[in-house]
Amino acid sequence: MAEPTSNKAFPVSWDQFHRDARALAWRLAEKGPFEAIVCITRGGLVPAAIICRELGLRLIETVCVASYHDYKNQSELKVLKDVAPSIKAIGDGKGRGVLVVDDLTDTGKTARVVREMLPNAHFATVYAKPAGVPTVDTFITEVSQDTWIYFPWDMGLAYVEPIAKDHKG
Repeated sequence: MAEPTSNKAFPVSWDQFHRDARALAWRLAEKGPFEAIVCITRGGLVPAAIICRELGLRLIETVCVASYHDYKNQSELKVLKDVAPSIKAIGDGKGRGVLVVDDLTDTGKTARVVREMLPNAHFATVYAKPAGVPTVDTFITEVSQDTWIYFPWDMGLAYVEPIAKDHKG
């Protein structure tokens, strides 16, 4: 997905992201128990760390899927690292008892690829766009499809133009 031309931006601070990830952990506590967590890198690393702490999970795995190769345009998905066989063997051998975490589901393409690996896992994201909502089981905040989320690890402090360009004052 190309960065939207509508200039709809949803900047997320570290504090807000931490609160949202903890809120996700609260919701997930009722959905478990989970034996392991798989975070989709790189975006899933930060919420997975928070959720692991909150839910007391110690078995942590990554699945590495690249979709944004230049940070703005989504292109062909590439699985760089699959889930370890020991994780796939948990529960029913299809992911039951495994929690998969990412920061965002945008189009749902990444979630669909990972769901093929772990079809019975519980998928959770902090944020979701309408096209991606059907691919996850639990999320905290939905934003419109044409909104670009700026995560705290992608930002620095800088001046931001007012929404109204003719703003006086």
